[in-house]
Amino acid sequence: MNKDPSTVLATFALASTGQLSAWQIRTAKQLMLDRLDTGITVTELAQACALSRSHFSRMFKNSTQMAPQRWLREQRVMKSRALLKSSTMLLADIALECGFCDQSHFCRTFVKAEGMTPQAWQQQANRQSSSAA
Repeated sequence: MNKDPSTVLATFALASTGQLSAWQIRTAKQLMLDRLDTGITVTELAQACALSRSHFSRMFKNSTQMAPQRWLREQRVMKSRALLKSSTMLLADIALECGFCDQSHFCRTFVKAEGMTPQAWQQQANRQSSSAA
């Protein structure tokens, strides 16, 4: 953590507004991205940002308009879309690569986010890229 007095004051000013400082947002997001496949607890994120778990969760949501778990889930779905579009990996392998427990969990989460199964999304993406070429 940067102990520069100006950074401490800026962090305090943002904390009083209920938002994370820029370094805290960067740190939390980068930690989640670095551990996308294995996961990270909110407690670990809070500790990295020098906050309590509940305070971190509240401030992350105020800063990003979504809870840490939701932000992480959206990043996992985004990565899975990229893999569905560009790779020939099996759904089970994509699920694990993106940090889902298993293929079933991946499919349920993907359907909630995209409104269709990963396989249907992949077929649609392939048709769109074929017709664009």
